[in-house]
Amino acid sequence: MVELKTDTSIDAMHAAGQVVARALTAVRQAADVGVSLLELDAVAHEVLREAGAGSPFLGYRPSFAPTPFPGVICASVNDAIVHGIPDGYRLRDGDLVSIDCGALLDGWAGDSALSFVVGTPRPADVTLIETAERALEAGIAAAVVGNRIGDIAHAIGTVCRSAGYGIMEDFGGHGIGRHMHEDPGVPNEGRPGRGLPLRHGMVLAIEPMLTAGGRDDYHAAPDGWTLRTNDGSRAAHVEHTVAITDGGPRVLTSRDGL
Repeated sequence: MVELKTDTSIDAMHAAGQVVARALTAVRQAADVGVSLLELDAVAHEVLREAGAGSPFLGYRPSFAPTPFPGVICASVNDAIVHGIPDGYRLRDGDLVSIDCGALLDGWAGDSALSFVVGTPRPADVTLIETAERALEAGIAAAVVGNRIGDIAHAIGTVCRSAGYGIMEDFGGHGIGRHMHEDPGVPNEGRPGRGLPLRHGMVLAIEPMLTAGGRDDYHAAPDGWTLRTNDGSRAAHVEHTVAITDGGPRVLTSRDGL
């Protein structure tokens, strides 16, 4: 069931989204060679605490997970696509890092992700991240009243495939509101003009996940959470929480100006 949010509820979700934006900005600023993923998790945790927000990640345990998730961020490095556990790994020069973070504030959720390189970047990694960001922008641009879910999926997939990148099978964006994961699902590839019509009040987490090797398959790491590329190629993951409104898409997790 898809819940349409009121304008007041969307404003409340924007407040939650801005907590996420501040947490991701703080993590990006703190990320450097020698810094551990646990230290980055602590940075995000402090931002949530100061805002009076909770974490929809911490303690989350879907059916596939062997244990509750132990952090407030997912920290995925190099060939890890998504769901990386923040642990004692210390960042190295040239690491490609994807950070996913959520917040719960006054009963509403926000969810966003970004990818970046620590230290000296490889040109191929820069291009991968830039393409992921372009795919996200294309998906957001298609998130307008009168379009359908398939139009968002097609916009994302077109950018990714035209650049020769893979798209993670079976994973994509989702509805969001009182809970981090709600209906509908938002695939990263699809046919235009298909799927659920977009209406004012729908709020979606749009999140392209690209693999540099061009393959769509992946495997779970021994921790039962981290999903890695099968060919060892690097991956990028970017995400925003976006409200569908009669005035156009409203990005609730925008980091502009932070």
